[in-house]
Parts: sequence; structure tokens; C-alpha cells
Amino acid sequence: MIRIVTIEREYGCGGGEIARRLAERLQWKLWDQALTEEIARLAHCPKAVVERREERDDPLYYRLFKSFLRGSYEGSLNAHKLNLVDSETIMKTTARVVQHAASKGHCVIVGRGSQHFLCDRQDTLRIFLYAPTEQKVQRIMARGKTEAEARERVDTVDHERTAFIQKYFGVPWPDRSLYHALFNTAIGDESVVQSIVDLMKIFDARTDTGVGCISVPAPSR
Repeated sequence: MIRIVTIEREYGCGGGEIARRLAERLQWKLWDQALTEEIARLAHCPKAVVERREERDDPLYYRLFKSFLRGSYEGSLNAHKLNLVDSETIMKTTARVVQHAASKGHCVIVGRGSQHFLCDRQDTLRIFLYAPTEQKVQRIMARGKTEAEARERVDTVDHERTAFIQKYFGVPWPDRSLYHALFNTAIGDESVVQSIVDLMKIFDARTDTGVGCISVPAPSR
């Protein structure tokens, strides 16, 4: 029985909105912004700090600063007081939050490496969403960004996610063999939601929930 759906996504493909609609359709809890808020609470830091560190490695200046603090004489004297909210700290906290959410079940979890943390659970359906570049640019522009800003975000955010997954999980991003299905969101948000719901029914009707990768192409124009 599928009790958890993880939604990994390319930036700008509408993954957050699709996850929200899916959670509403299923009447399940959505772990997206709620996940960020819980990580921030456990890490004792503002939500904005977590948002800057999620699904990306620390910038070089921050890594150098952290190394200096931990390697300096003053830092060694106060090592127990250092509470640096870096990517590794957030990663460990995220794992705890995701596992806790999964233990409760009936939830949709967006990104944050959840597809890797829960890869051994037979009650989890792992979905990857993507879209053509131009469609992603248009979605981001609809949020108030300029075309130049939208294209820059499309180019950089997924590059950061790729580096993050490679560093912490040692696999390419996306690792297609990990997912039960890949959907091109060009088919429409509601069509993607319905396809996921239908796929859940198929898996619930099976006794074997081994990974079988299904790629859904964009509709012909």
C-alpha cells in the first residue's frame, strides 16, 4: 500500500504546485514549506537560513569561514558552542524530519533528498518531474521574475541540486533508476496529478512494488 509520495523536480517545472494539488486530492499532509519550517525549528535558526542552504552545498567563502573557525585557537576553545547552520547540519536534520514524516505516512514530500532517504521503503512512490526549458522560464516569469532572471534561475538551481546530490549521495541527478515514474509537466498539472493517482492505484493492486521506470513524454504539438 502506497502511503508516501516523494516529488523530485526540475526548478520551474511546477513541482511544488503539483505536489500541493496531489496532497489536496489525497487529503494527505504536504511536506514542502512545512518541512523547511520543521528543519529550521530543530536547527534553531530562521527559516530563511535553511532556505538558502537546502539542496545545495555551502558556498566557498562559507566553507573557508567554517574551516577557519573550527581550526582557530579561539574556535577550538569554543567548539562546543559553535552552531554553524551549514549544508551538512541541514542534511542531517532533513533526514530526521523526512524519516519522521514517513513514519506517520499519508504524506507528499517535496525534494530535499527524500527520494534517497526513503529509497528502501516499499510504501513509497518516487516521482520525478521535468519540463521543457521555455515552459519553465514562463512559469518563473509568472511569479514576477524578468526573463533574464528566470533563465538564470533555470540554469543555476538545478546545477546546485546536481552538485548536492552528487556530494551527499554519490549518484547523478536525476538518478532515473531510482524513480517509479518520470512525468513531463507539459502535459498539464492536473494530468500529472491524475497520472500519479492512477499509478498509485496500480501499485496498490500489486504485491510486488519493485521499481519500474515509466517516462511520460510531452504531448505532440
